[in-house]
Amino acid sequence: MPPSPDSSAICFCPICGAPANFLTPEGDSLPRHVCGRCGHINYQNPRLVVGCVAEYDGRILLCRRAIEPRYGFWTLPAGFMENGETTSQGAARETLEEAGAIVEIDAAFALYSIAHIHQVHLFYRGRLPSPIYAAGIESLEVVLFEPTAIPWDELAFRSVKLCLQRYLEDRQTGRFGFHEAELPPI
Repeated sequence: MPPSPDSSAICFCPICGAPANFLTPEGDSLPRHVCGRCGHINYQNPRLVVGCVAEYDGRILLCRRAIEPRYGFWTLPAGFMENGETTSQGAARETLEEAGAIVEIDAAFALYSIAHIHQVHLFYRGRLPSPIYAAGIESLEVVLFEPTAIPWDELAFRSVKLCLQRYLEDRQTGRFGFHEAELPPI
């Protein structure tokens, strides 16, 4: 399905400031924001959220959000990937920023495509070398939860809930796979 203008649509060209039109450029198959003056095509692509299931001594690190969306709900340490970093570097950076924890990244674990909000969530498996952590500016608190104590009804996002469910299932079997799903609107 082709993209449609939304709240992130641009009205003016970021290069020359002229009005932008939403049309399908010649040689393209999807409508884009195109400058009528200089011809600049403004491509808008999904944002990549990277994070990690960080474990220490069988417990899983969760952060209670100090920001919207979902203020006060629990989540895995995760956030938008930055330019110039790999996905695993981004997951480790987010864990440090949100949970004050240094994590050793193991392997990519789960990928969730969330087309209706223009995001892709990628979670890694990780290990904390020590139980040192602290709430960062985006977290109200950070806790290492026993699996039986995870606050399932207070998790912020479906991708986090699915990731944790798959993680605990795989951990139970002793074999970690890679999980992928598309999350439609609720």
